[in-house]
Amino acid sequence: MVSKHYNINQLRVDLWNDLKEEVNYLVSQNNESLKNETESILKILNHLSSIENYFVFPGSQLTQQIINAVKKGELKAVSRRISEIVSLLVSYDYRNYAELKPKSIDSKDSLRDKAKLKNSQISFEVLYVEDFTEKEEDFFREKANELVDSRDPLVYDLVFQRSFQDALICLFFNYDIQAVIIRYAPLKYSKTITDLIKPFIQNVLKIDLSKVTDAELGPLLGQYIKQFRPELDIYYITDKSLTHINDNTLKSFRRIFYRMEDLQELHLTILSGINERYKTPFFSAIEDYSKRPISVFHAMPISRGNSVFKSRWITDFGRFYGRNIFLAETSATNGGLDSLLQPKGPLSQAKNKAAKAFGALHTFFVTNGTSTANKIVQQALIKPGDVVLVDRDCHKSHHYGLVLAGAYPAYLGSYHIDKYSMYGAVPLKTITEKLTELKRAGRLDKVKMLLLTNCTFDGLVYNVELIMERVLAIKPDMVFLWDEAWFGFANFTYVYKQRTGMYVAQKLYNKYKSETYRAKYNAYINQLGEDEISVLPDPDKVKIRVYTTQSTHKTLSSFRQGSMIHIWDEDYSRLVADAFQESYMTHTTTSANYQILASLDIARRQMELEGYELVEKSVEMAMVLRSKIKDHPKLSKYFHLLTVNDLIHPEFRACGLDEYYSGEKGWDRLENAWEKDEFVLDPTKLTLSVAKTGIMGDVFKNDYLMNRFDIQINKTSRNTVLLITNIGTTRGSVTYLTNVLLQIADELEDSNRNLNKREKEINDKHIYSLMHDFPPLPDFSEFHSSFLSAPGVPGGNIREAYFLGYEDNLCEYILLEDCLQAMNNHKVLVSTSFVIPYPPGFPILVPGQVVSKEIVEFMLALDVKEIHGYRANLGLKVFTESALNRKNSLSAMGAMLAFQNLKDK
Repeated sequence: MVSKHYNINQLRVDLWNDLKEEVNYLVSQNNESLKNETESILKILNHLSSIENYFVFPGSQLTQQIINAVKKGELKAVSRRISEIVSLLVSYDYRNYAELKPKSIDSKDSLRDKAKLKNSQISFEVLYVEDFTEKEEDFFREKANELVDSRDPLVYDLVFQRSFQDALICLFFNYDIQAVIIRYAPLKYSKTITDLIKPFIQNVLKIDLSKVTDAELGPLLGQYIKQFRPELDIYYITDKSLTHINDNTLKSFRRIFYRMEDLQELHLTILSGINERYKTPFFSAIEDYSKRPISVFHAMPISRGNSVFKSRWITDFGRFYGRNIFLAETSATNGGLDSLLQPKGPLSQAKNKAAKAFGALHTFFVTNGTSTANKIVQQALIKPGDVVLVDRDCHKSHHYGLVLAGAYPAYLGSYHIDKYSMYGAVPLKTITEKLTELKRAGRLDKVKMLLLTNCTFDGLVYNVELIMERVLAIKPDMVFLWDEAWFGFANFTYVYKQRTGMYVAQKLYNKYKSETYRAKYNAYINQLGEDEISVLPDPDKVKIRVYTTQSTHKTLSSFRQGSMIHIWDEDYSRLVADAFQESYMTHTTTSANYQILASLDIARRQMELEGYELVEKSVEMAMVLRSKIKDHPKLSKYFHLLTVNDLIHPEFRACGLDEYYSGEKGWDRLENAWEKDEFVLDPTKLTLSVAKTGIMGDVFKNDYLMNRFDIQINKTSRNTVLLITNIGTTRGSVTYLTNVLLQIADELEDSNRNLNKREKEINDKHIYSLMHDFPPLPDFSEFHSSFLSAPGVPGGNIREAYFLGYEDNLCEYILLEDCLQAMNNHKVLVSTSFVIPYPPGFPILVPGQVVSKEIVEFMLALDVKEIHGYRANLGLKVFTESALNRKNSLSAMGAMLAFQNLKDK
C-alpha cells in the first residue's frame, strides 16, 4: 500500500499543522458568517481522532473537546489551544510536563502552566490493554496517579487500548511507551481503524486471529510484542490459576500477576523494570570513581588532571575537555572498576546487558574498532588450512585477518553496478555454487566459515535467513560471520531486525528444534527425487553458529573505535570459549580506554530505552531527503538519489519494489520487500549521483560540501557521494543540506548560462563521460597455481604469498602502463601485496592473485588519488618468474610427499 506520508507521525504532525492554519484563517477573517464554515476543520479533526486514540497527548479526550468546541463556534479558544498543542508536539516539550489535560478548551490557563517536571525527571507511557469503558479508564488512571510520588525520577501516564489490534498499532505508533500491561482477554479486533492509517499497519492487519481463543489472546499478544518491540517490559494480569500457564507464556512476560490484588506492587514493578534498563554498570562505576579523592601512585600523569591543570603550557587542553574526562582517566582495574581482559564486576554486568539488548548469548566489548573485532573472531574460529568463503569486496581487516589466521580464502564475487562504479552484494546462487564446487572436490570438510558484509557500505542488505537456511542445507555446521559494522542500529526496529545475524540465529535455532519443522523436513525428504539436492537443513545435524561484529561508534552513541562482538553459537562453550579468550587476549590492549567502554554501556542504555524512536526517526529523515530532492525541479535536474532499482538488479527483487518514493504515488511500503527479497536497500544510506553537475565525486565531497559548507559526508565513487542519516541526524541538518544542494544548483545554472559554444561542448562532454564512460569493474581473477590451497579447487594460500612478498630478491616492480605489454608477451604477473584503491575501498588485488588485463585497465582508468599498496613512481609490485618457478617446484614436491604419505598410510 502507498501513502503520501512516510509514517504515521509525519502524517500526525502535518494534520495538526493543517488544522492550525485552517482555524487561524477563519479567526483572522473576523467574520461571524465564516464560523459556520467548519467542514474542512472537522474533517481534519476526524482524521486526527483515529490517530490520537494511540497517544496520551493530545490524546482522544482533548481532541474530542476541540471537536465539540468547533461545533459550538468557539474558534478563538480552539485556535489558542491548537497553537499550544502544535508547539508542544513539534518540540517534544510535552514530555516535560506531568499532565497536559485542561478542564475545558475555553479555560484561560496555558497548557504550559501545568506542573513541569524537574530536570532530573523522565516521563514515559505505559500501555494498558483491557476492554475498559471511558469511566473505568478514568478511575484506573486516578488510582494509578495516587501512587505516583512527584519526587520520583521516573513518572508515567497510562494509554488504554481495548483490543489486540489496537495494542499492536499503539506500539508501532507511540514512541513514548516503555511498558505494557495485558489484562487476561482483551478484544480481538479494533473498532477504530480507518483507511487513513491502514498503509501504516500492514504488519498488524495480516495477523490471523480467527482461530485464537480468548484464553490464548493475551499470551499471543505478549509474544507479538516480544517480536516487534522486545525492549519493552511486558506484564500479564490473569484471572486463571497460575498452574495452567504454559512455559511459552511465562517467557513472554517479565512478570505475571494474579488478578489485580495490589496496584502498588504493579506500579513498583513497572518502575523497577525501567530502572533495570536504565542502569549502566560501568559508566556508573566510572562516574563514582571520578568523585573519589584518589591519590595516584601509578601510571598516567594525566589521571585526575594533575599534569594538565598544574601546567602553564597546556591549560587550553584542560579547558577544552573539562575536568571530568581527566577525573575519569585511570589505569586502575580495582576500586570499583574492572578489567576488560577478565571482567568480573561492572564490565561483566555491562556486557551481559548488551548481550540481552542485542539478542546475543555472549557479547564482548572492543576498544580499537571493528577491524580488530573481525580479527578476534577469525583467529578464534579458523586455523591454518581452513577454507573461508568470503565476500571479495569486504573490509580490508577481513583479508588481513585471513593472513594472520593462515586460512584459505575462496572469494565470492558481487554483482556489478557499473554505471556508478560500485559493487553490489554476493548473490545466493554464487554462494551455493561455490559450496557445491568444493563439495564435488571433496573439500567441504575444510570449509569452516561464510563471511559477508551486512549491510554493505552502500546500504545493500542480505536476506540473512534465506542465506543461512540454504547454506546449512549443504553444510550444517557452517560458521557465519556477519560484518554488521554499519548495522548496529538494526536490532531496534522490526523491519531491520529480521535481517540481523542475532535475530535470525535465535529464530532458526527455535525453528529447527521444533517438532513442526521436523515433520516438515521428513515429509520434504520423503518426496525428494533421487538426484535432487535438499534445500532444507537436517534438524539432526544442523548447528546454529553465528557471530556479528558491530561498529557501535558508527551508528550509535559511542566514542570512536567503540565496537562490539555478538555471539549466538550453540557450540561456543564446548568448542570456542578457550580459543576465543586467547584470541581476545592477543588483539586486545591491556590499557583499554575507559571512556570508550563507558560509552558502549551508555549506547546500550539509550537504545533499550529510545532506540525504536531514534531509528524510526533516522529512517524518516532519510525519506524526507529523498522526497525533497525528487520533488524539487532544480535539485532533480542536477542530482539523483539512487533508488532500489538503481542498486539492486530485478532478479533479486521478487516483490517488485523499485523505489521508496515517487512524486506521483508517494511512499511505497517497504515491509514486504524486507521480509522476502534477496537484497534490499537500507534507506538511511543515500547515494547521491552528481554526474549531471559535471563534478567528480571526490571533488564534490572535498571542495564543495566540506571546504565550503562544512558538511561532512562518507565515501565517494567516480560520480556519486554517499550520505548517511543516523540517530543524531536532525531536521535542521537535512534542511541545511537541501539548501546547500540548491545553492550549488543555482551556481551551476548561472555558470552554464555564461558558457560560450566551445566551453559548453567541453562541459557536455565531461558530463557525458561521468554518466556513461565508466571503467568496467574487474572481478577476482584467480590465485596463481603456486598459491592454490589445492589444485583446481577454490581457495588460496594468501598467507604464504603475503610473507613471500617480504623477500626483496623474489619481487620486482612493473610500471602500470607497461603491464599490458608484459601480459601480451605471455608474462604472468602475480601480486605480492594488497592493492586497495579509495574508492572503492577494498582490495582489487591480494597476495598471490594473478593480475588480469581487466584489473590493469581498471587501475589505468581510475581517477582517484589514494591507492594503498601501490606506488605510482615504482609501479605494481609482483613476484619474479624465478620466485614463481621455485614456488611451483616446492608445491609439486609437497604434493608428491603428501601423496606418498597417503600411500604409506
